[in-house]
Amino acid sequence: MNAPAGMIRLTTQRQIILEELSKVTSHPTASELYDMVRKRLPRIGLGTVYRNLELMAENGMILKLEVGGTQKRFDATTDPHYHIRCSSCGKVDDIDVPVIKDLVDAACASSSYQILGHHVEFTGICPACQKAGND
Repeated sequence: MNAPAGMIRLTTQRQIILEELSKVTSHPTASELYDMVRKRLPRIGLGTVYRNLELMAENGMILKLEVGGTQKRFDATTDPHYHIRCSSCGKVDDIDVPVIKDLVDAACASSSYQILGHHVEFTGICPACQKAGND
């Protein structure tokens, strides 16, 4: 079966990468996801996982998070939502606050830019780092 125009074909490799990404909420890096996928596809290479993640992100199948100048992380949840990053250990979580739908409209109204998108990142110290005194 061919993919619809503008969509990429869901190969076995992509399906397994997507399944493994969907199992976690930790927003893994390509390297972390590679370790997960390799348990099911022992012969897959890191470059293959990385290329497929980039391609799936470009096609809107997953989100690519480039937060706080750290390694790229990936998220299977593509609905609009915000993230919070621990300034100490780098952990990234979803944060359950309502998405501000008027934000893009307000940005368009106050700028001559053509707004293509945005991301909001909260930063803080995660509970584990607070407990360990890593601030």
